[in-house]
Amino acid sequence: MNGNVSGQAAASAAAPAAAPATPGTSQTGQVSAVSAVPGTAEAREPDVLTSLVLADDLPDGLVVADRTGRVVVFNHAAARLTGVTARQALGRDIRQVLPLHDRDEHCWWKMTQPYDGLSTRSRHPERSLYLPDGTELLVTVGYVRDPRGRRAHGGDAGAVRRIVLTLRSAEQRTRLERSRADLVSTVAHELRSPLTSVKGFTATLLAKWPRFTDDQKRVMLETVNADADRVTRLITELLDVSRIESGRIEIHRELVNIPARAQKIISGRVAAGDASDRYVVDVRTGIPETWLDADKVDQILANLIENAVRHGAGTVTTVVEPATVAEAPGVAVAVRDQGPGIAPELAPRVFGRFWRAKRRGGAGLGLFIVKGLVEAHGGEITVQQAPGGGAEFRFTMPAGTPEFG
Repeated sequence: MNGNVSGQAAASAAAPAAAPATPGTSQTGQVSAVSAVPGTAEAREPDVLTSLVLADDLPDGLVVADRTGRVVVFNHAAARLTGVTARQALGRDIRQVLPLHDRDEHCWWKMTQPYDGLSTRSRHPERSLYLPDGTELLVTVGYVRDPRGRRAHGGDAGAVRRIVLTLRSAEQRTRLERSRADLVSTVAHELRSPLTSVKGFTATLLAKWPRFTDDQKRVMLETVNADADRVTRLITELLDVSRIESGRIEIHRELVNIPARAQKIISGRVAAGDASDRYVVDVRTGIPETWLDADKVDQILANLIENAVRHGAGTVTTVVEPATVAEAPGVAVAVRDQGPGIAPELAPRVFGRFWRAKRRGGAGLGLFIVKGLVEAHGGEITVQQAPGGGAEFRFTMPAGTPEFG
């Protein structure tokens, strides 16, 4: 049964057998992961046998070898991870079943000598080990020893009674390491450009200050200032990403007027040079009193409006209307543009880290942060086709309750 614990195996352990069974098999003839080799300590310990019956319920691979090194437990997860079936493993020497080696091709069994090492050793922490075919496993090893106060089975006090290995796939860790490498690479790329500009202009000004007119100096210093702001913004975004991924976003609720917040952000953009007729705020009736984090609402709206301006076209419309969230009063906000929109197949990706519709401008963290901030309020955000064409980012939030105390 390829390492699976069957109901027949559990029943045969609890009731007298009707007929002799072959060691290592159930009466159906299938190899059982809980079959203990007759004569071993494991076969005589009811509490151990009970644990063995549950071995296949574990999500991680479990391999147990007795004092002689023979495999007495080899669960389904271990079979899946190693490609070795329970039928092939049970009763064989664990060093043959799992010929583990490290990254430098050194045999792990020879290096650690689990049956001959210090009698005070109780475990080996998790580490990466490899099978001959190159499969990487995360392996943790524990020792069960005879009591120190007496000799058991003719052996030394403290001798190994059995060793227990847990096996986990290294794929998840590999994906995490790849994600971290991508993060470092992207951040380095995003920082290099503004820092190169800052360094170049400041070095030029210091070396040739008298040669430049006041207007030239002003242009250079304004460029340095803008690039410094860009670096600061990226660092702030990275800190926000870190808080979102670790679940450390704190929400400080206060009474928030969302339409007024949106209008304030738009006024700032108009003051910076945008055309005032490019923006519309559409406020529907019946909006409930909303208790949200004002700073984070500003950050959400600013990111969505900036995204609509940068990647969309035409008029940017912000619609604020009442909504029902989790059967309670809430608010819905939609930011629409009149650009080409987002292809349906790309919609699930737009809220990912470093996703950008175009390979220019921004680090691709804005929408990821928006999603994290909306969800921190207990809301959700979606992207879809706007009624008049273009993209519509719509988020809903519960109205919330005031914080007292």
